[in-house]
Amino acid sequence: MSAILSADDLNDFISPGVACIKPVETLPAAPPSTGDLEHEVILDGQQNTGANAGPAQISLTDCLACSGCVTSAEAVLVSLQSHAELLNVLDSAPALQLTQQDGGFKVEGLENPDSKLFVASVSPQTRASLAAVAGRGVSERDAGRIIAQLLMGSEGLRAGGKWNNGFTWVVDTNAAREACLVLGAEEALDSNGKVAKPILTSSCPGWVCYAEKTHPHVLPHISKVKSPQALMGTLLKTTLSRTLGISPDRIWHLAVMPCFDKKLEASREELTDAVWNGSGQPGRGVRDVDCVITSKEILMLTESRNIDFFGLSKAPIPASSQTPFPDPTLQRFLFSRRPRNTQSDLLAGTSGGNLYYTLKYVSAQHPGSKIETIRGRNADVVEYTVNSAAGEPIFKAARYYGFRNIQNLVRRLKPAKQSRMPGAKPAAARKPAGKQAGLEYAYVEVMACPGGCTNGGGQIKVDDPVVVERKGFESKPGAQEQKQWLAQVDEAYFSAEDSELDSETDGENSTVIKGGQAQEGSDMVDGISPSYIRDTLAHWASMTGIEADKLVYTSYREVVSDVGKDNAASGTERVVQLAGKIGGGW
Repeated sequence: MSAILSADDLNDFISPGVACIKPVETLPAAPPSTGDLEHEVILDGQQNTGANAGPAQISLTDCLACSGCVTSAEAVLVSLQSHAELLNVLDSAPALQLTQQDGGFKVEGLENPDSKLFVASVSPQTRASLAAVAGRGVSERDAGRIIAQLLMGSEGLRAGGKWNNGFTWVVDTNAAREACLVLGAEEALDSNGKVAKPILTSSCPGWVCYAEKTHPHVLPHISKVKSPQALMGTLLKTTLSRTLGISPDRIWHLAVMPCFDKKLEASREELTDAVWNGSGQPGRGVRDVDCVITSKEILMLTESRNIDFFGLSKAPIPASSQTPFPDPTLQRFLFSRRPRNTQSDLLAGTSGGNLYYTLKYVSAQHPGSKIETIRGRNADVVEYTVNSAAGEPIFKAARYYGFRNIQNLVRRLKPAKQSRMPGAKPAAARKPAGKQAGLEYAYVEVMACPGGCTNGGGQIKVDDPVVVERKGFESKPGAQEQKQWLAQVDEAYFSAEDSELDSETDGENSTVIKGGQAQEGSDMVDGISPSYIRDTLAHWASMTGIEADKLVYTSYREVVSDVGKDNAASGTERVVQLAGKIGGGW
């Protein structure tokens, strides 16, 4: 288990006094002999050492689809997806090897069922956090190269372990983020779309979890576009399995993220091959993202292997050590370096720029329009209006960060209760207090963490020993030091370099897109060409033979707790009833 969370966290939630509402895998042969019914959570891979088969065996998937013991079930999952799991998988068998042959690729090592092809994706927030820790002029780009050296290089993970395994590719989630930005903007402007207005962003798994379990009335408003992590996972699993002719479970995808809740997102049944490789419905298939570790766990990973993270080279992986991606079109999409304006503009924020890009997308369709910004009650609530050249409002949106602000937003979206009085008029839609009638929000960017994703729970904090040591703090850092530290992380995030790379830096998989525009179309919006993104997604769907909607969109469902409700139904009836709930939620 991860050192960050342990099974001890279960004690205050999983207890005989709390009824577990999920179905059991097999019913007990006979009723319990005692009056009290004990329930036990069996972790994946853990053997039940009890002599009797009485306690229900509950998988993590069951727990994630439950709202009866939210924090404990999620804590178990978070602890199981850790740097220790990564090392165990790396040491389980020799990695699959790719060799180019007759214009294609040959996969070697398939005779060993435990062998995997390792691929990783890294978020820009993680790179920013590690760059801030490194200090001394280390940029976000430098931190990305150090991570690549750790995962792919000869001085990193390959230098140790049972099989000297490493990752074949390390990709930047910014590529998937650009696709998500275009898809989100188009979704926001689709008047006949399936998502109710205002559209609420869905890239924050903590927010989605909160909505599914406590406020199901907002689910019709949540964007159906996958998060960058989820989209990248689907892209890698579908493309590699189809082009290499191997099963998705032979591809092991690691995501390095700023947030613990991303581990929960990776375990959603909506994000497995059951959706794109099976019936099209959520199910217990092969995950698109096998494991998520956080920025903090990168340092725990290096410590476990006795590697000095900050001593690794900041040079790119040599071209001779890189393997070309099997599909040339997607190789260009994943590895080309181009200006990322939404990561260098302060107005875009540190959470990917969903709202900012949508505003720019709307403005680009109305020449002469301007974006007006109005700060709300605090720094984490901001309203935006796109006004036409004549000053008329065209599009209104907002940003809500932090659960305190999210609760206010959710309250505003709650439908009014219908009167039970005979002959009463239908209840009118709830109007926000103090707001004038007129244009309401069409789009809202929602993030659980105050300040956005650079302040995610998995980021390295100012009071972590590595920061205290490297920054030379003589006493425990306080609130002011934490504020200054977050400013340093944000500075690293916004300083993402857009300069062109020389041939040595490019490597075999990297291509320079000069001016961010070459061969990408002329419809640039904030450095991203929507037509290029659409063409790339169409190519992806065509080469995999999978409908585009299955690749880029996801779904949500209400998670209902039965805790405290009538349990008079027989054991078999309860299992049948509860089994119907499996397949969605957390």
